[in-house]
Amino acid sequence: MKLKIIKSGLFLFLFYLQSAHAVLQIEITKGAEGALPIAIIPFERTGIAMAMSVDVAEIVATDLQRSGKFSPIEREKLIDQPHSLEDVNFKLWKVAGIDHVVLGQVKVVSPQQYELQFRLIDVFKGGQVLGYRFLATDKTLRSIAHHISDLIYEQITGQKGAFDTKIAYITAERKVGAQPSYKLQIADTDGYNPQTILTSTQPIMSPSWSPDGTQIAYVSFENARSEIYIQHLATQKRDKIAAYEGINGAPVWSPDGRYLALTLSKDGNPDIYVLDLRTKKLTAITRHWGIDTEPAWMPDSRELIFTSSRTGKPQLYRTSINGGQKQRLTYEGNYNANAEVSPDGRTIAYVSGEGNIFKIAVLDIATGYVQILTDGELDESPSFAPNGSMILYAAQADGRGVLAAISTDGRFKQRLVLSEGDVREPTWAPFKQ
Repeated sequence: MKLKIIKSGLFLFLFYLQSAHAVLQIEITKGAEGALPIAIIPFERTGIAMAMSVDVAEIVATDLQRSGKFSPIEREKLIDQPHSLEDVNFKLWKVAGIDHVVLGQVKVVSPQQYELQFRLIDVFKGGQVLGYRFLATDKTLRSIAHHISDLIYEQITGQKGAFDTKIAYITAERKVGAQPSYKLQIADTDGYNPQTILTSTQPIMSPSWSPDGTQIAYVSFENARSEIYIQHLATQKRDKIAAYEGINGAPVWSPDGRYLALTLSKDGNPDIYVLDLRTKKLTAITRHWGIDTEPAWMPDSRELIFTSSRTGKPQLYRTSINGGQKQRLTYEGNYNANAEVSPDGRTIAYVSGEGNIFKIAVLDIATGYVQILTDGELDESPSFAPNGSMILYAAQADGRGVLAAISTDGRFKQRLVLSEGDVREPTWAPFKQ
């Protein structure tokens, strides 16, 4: 199989934003039994002799490990380190029980220009099953490493990888004698390359990605009241979308990009509204004496899941944006809220509470089966990876707000800890377009 050549500019989206210094550090807190062993050979270096800050093979190995589906062999335990297909001893790898081997090369063309190539070797098929070559710069090297992980992941599992995507989250710092600092930030899925979208001395809440990944909607209290903004990431230009009397909250983009669902109390009680972003027409979806909030879209952009207190306790409901009956979805427990729908529309992740304990649960829409995934005391804000394999959420650790991620089957868990301050309200970006 020949190597396919891809220029990085064809699939990479660059954000021109202010850099941040606080980096999320990943800790694996629960491993998955039965993860597939895979050997990632350190990539061979050729070309100009110079130091490199990025270890492509290490990034690929870390990505695959944090998916929970792979168990990369530690470098010091590799039984061989071939650099070409001809050097691969298939019998040796078979005896070791290794199904796949990844070979690669980084050629330094100039101080900021690289040529990368990799090959995925299927040991039991006895040959190469995947191979690509890339052109890269210092700025795109990490992203290409994540893209390589995506290609390997998809080839072996049949599911599209989501390593080369972004996450958004809110950070909060409160220091004695100083004003609090809130930031809306985005970063790579492994916590690297954090970028600050907005800094404020007032709270920022509820970030939501547009389906093409170029904009983020959020709630800001910078004017001493809740207001909803949409910010364009490439230009940093932002538009005020809602600043009505009362609550302006919980904005979320429809999957087709046409609508923004939000919670408004401009007519009295908090209700769910839908804003047509092209015509600016605002439509009330609910009208009830209870509190209706936290809308989440079904994949068809025609139905919403939302939280309502209409039966006395927060529960999840389903409704069409064209009106009609509101269908109750949750019955177990006194508190079920903050829904997020999986990309395939089959599963709802949400916060399930009992007393002062809040955990992330998943509901199978077709069967009604509920599974509690997490074991924290204050887990909230679930967000699916764009391939549906993981759920990102906010948690507490040692008295601080951290991010965590768990596989949808609950078998693998990781934690992302900020070097300083609290982090909360994560949301996973869509696939790059």
